[in-house]
Amino acid sequence: MGLIRPELARWLEPRREFLAAILCMALAGWVGSRGGWFFALLGFAGFALSAGWLLGSWRRLAFHREIAAPGVVEVVEGEIRYFGARAIGGTLALRELSEIRLLRLNGHDHWRLKTRGGEALLIPVEAKGADRLADAFAALPGLDLGRVSAALAQKAGPSLRIVWEAPKSG
Repeated sequence: MGLIRPELARWLEPRREFLAAILCMALAGWVGSRGGWFFALLGFAGFALSAGWLLGSWRRLAFHREIAAPGVVEVVEGEIRYFGARAIGGTLALRELSEIRLLRLNGHDHWRLKTRGGEALLIPVEAKGADRLADAFAALPGLDLGRVSAALAQKAGPSLRIVWEAPKSG
């Protein structure tokens, strides 16, 4: 039997990075208040780093969902793999992506990843491991993770949202 109630442990699990960033910000503020320019500079630097970490973890928090869809998502060495239980899965390289859309089908959101060659992969947002896509998407040029998080948080409105398009080369 654990020290923390199971409901609280389930609630804390996806938020642990966010809470750790808050704790580091508080610690940096405490160090900065110890007096003198050295501790003030050290505290400011720690606070700024923690604030960046906090913002990133807040944006990644939108990707955490209860697992309610079949299939498993893996992100390995710049490659997104989806193994679907009922749907067809597939593999796409991040460098080949040309577009990311968020589709709502039957009341559930899905990522539609399209390559330059025209292949597409449909991944349920609620699939196991789909939260790892946040870090994969963050590596794409020009992607605004805040825009992606806002699209994920949107429950009403259009059923098709384009969240990223590859920059035009040439």
